[in-house]
Amino acid sequence: MSEGDIAEPLRGGSAPGSSRTSAQVLPFPAAPNRISFDRGELQTILNLYGRMVAGGEWRDYAIDFTPDKAVFSIYRRTSEVPLYRIEKDPKLARKQGAYSVVVASGLILKRGHDLDRVIRVLDKPLQVVSN
Repeated sequence: MSEGDIAEPLRGGSAPGSSRTSAQVLPFPAAPNRISFDRGELQTILNLYGRMVAGGEWRDYAIDFTPDKAVFSIYRRTSEVPLYRIEKDPKLARKQGAYSVVVASGLILKRGHDLDRVIRVLDKPLQVVSN
């Protein structure tokens, strides 16, 4: 075949001398079910993260999606253990609340049903500065 020729597939049968086999179509493997933050939740978390980065307190983050929970980890420096983890665990949604803020030592600072209220524990209150 030369460079400009197009090969046509065989129609109706197989090539002479070869056994006829049927092609089997395999389904595309679906992604495993993973828990994730939706757009609104991620916007709320990133708004807090942006304020803290602007204040010079946080520098890096990581997001992990597992079959059990979604985790937003916050770092002061890239090479350290995360300062805080904001976790979403739907299994706890009816009991203690799906959202929690966890410190590096594993202590849960706050847990609840409303993400805004839960991450408020990380947002520093405004202070009055006097001259």
